[in-house]
Amino acid sequence: MSLDTLKARLSQRLAPVDSWRPGVKPDRSDYDLNPGSARAAGELRPAAVLIPVVARPEGATVLLTRRADTLARHTGQIAFPGGRLDPGENAVQAALREADEEVALKPSAVQVLGLSDAYETGTGFLVTPVIGWLDAAPAVTPSPDEVAEVFETPWDFLMDAANHRRDFYDLDEGLRRWFWAMPWGERYIWGVTAGILKGLHARLYGDETHPVAAADEDAA
Repeated sequence: MSLDTLKARLSQRLAPVDSWRPGVKPDRSDYDLNPGSARAAGELRPAAVLIPVVARPEGATVLLTRRADTLARHTGQIAFPGGRLDPGENAVQAALREADEEVALKPSAVQVLGLSDAYETGTGFLVTPVIGWLDAAPAVTPSPDEVAEVFETPWDFLMDAANHRRDFYDLDEGLRRWFWAMPWGERYIWGVTAGILKGLHARLYGDETHPVAAADEDAA
């Protein structure tokens, strides 16, 4: 029952796929917790990520990756499969392509349910989260040039607001930068990934009279 209620909630509360437009105003950003920070110069570059929700019998999970330590930026960080849009692509096409390239998750295994809130990153990207439903645990193979590890985190952990915390680090200039974090075991889910998950939680449960009870209904 919990998988059914979760899939129904996602289908009802996500934005339709055909509502995507390039250059939309972001609903959420790295600056929500840092309103005084200077924004990246220039036009935001379009990107998309896939949030794969895996319908396991014991409860839904979210597939995440740990970025390769050899990458030039954001090495070792927890992320969703995703990246920049290629010319002529929309967000769904880019998210599915990147997931295939990064972890060999085939588009045919993913039922796209809709879009979550567009997110502006501090590095100047406008990221569209694409939520996909997987009826079975996928066979994945990480691309060694991009991904060090693929793992799944329980949906009920990620959607429990008690696990959402605000952390910070201090910059060399003496400024403090705040970000959302959702530490799970030895894995530190933070930054844009946690911010996107926080936005998804608000979209699904934010207007519920009893959000904890509503989230519990969807949990295993």
